[in-house]
Amino acid sequence: MSKDAYIHKVLPGSPGSPLLFVFHGTGADENQLLSFGRELLPSATIVSPRGDVSEQGAARFFRRTGEGVYDMDDLARATAKIAGFVKAQVEAAKPSAVFGLGYSNGANILASVVFAEPSLFDATALMHPLIPFEPEVKGSLAGRRILITAGRRDPICPPNLTARLEAYLRADGADVTVEWHDGGHEVRPNEIEAARRLFASTPAAEGGKNDG
Repeated sequence: MSKDAYIHKVLPGSPGSPLLFVFHGTGADENQLLSFGRELLPSATIVSPRGDVSEQGAARFFRRTGEGVYDMDDLARATAKIAGFVKAQVEAAKPSAVFGLGYSNGANILASVVFAEPSLFDATALMHPLIPFEPEVKGSLAGRRILITAGRRDPICPPNLTARLEAYLRADGADVTVEWHDGGHEVRPNEIEAARRLFASTPAAEGGKNDG
């Protein structure tokens, strides 16, 4: 898979620093989370792809047939494509660690990649994910650090599905933290601080990352 499989932007960081991949929400683009990523990890290289699916003009990472109803074949296609894109970027950059952050639709595709390729990311932040299916993890998430953030009144991502996702991830051995707020689908300051803590406290691999 090519480094250019997606239209994307890169904010270069310090040599040998972590790579942080950021995945936007429906209707946004590669610009949505760039500065947010830089704020969270000032020294990291930030990579932000644009979803390659258009839903009535709104960019997404995979198709759906209704609100909360996913086209599972297209999700599988997108998951494999994103994983290949990430691997190509990692191979070129030789970073000290690989992190992922996604919001809404971006969190959903990131979660799907984590299920398919558990070793790809050292830590991931899933902001308001909606996983309405039972994940099938290809391997083990043992020791992988995952943050889920959610709103107790989120009309798009019901809290019971957030709790179910947490249970799935814990059952597979992931080190899961859940950060709640009392609002809806918006991102609030406590979520941002939780993401900052996650990445700051995940040790970077010595001498660069190489998972083959």
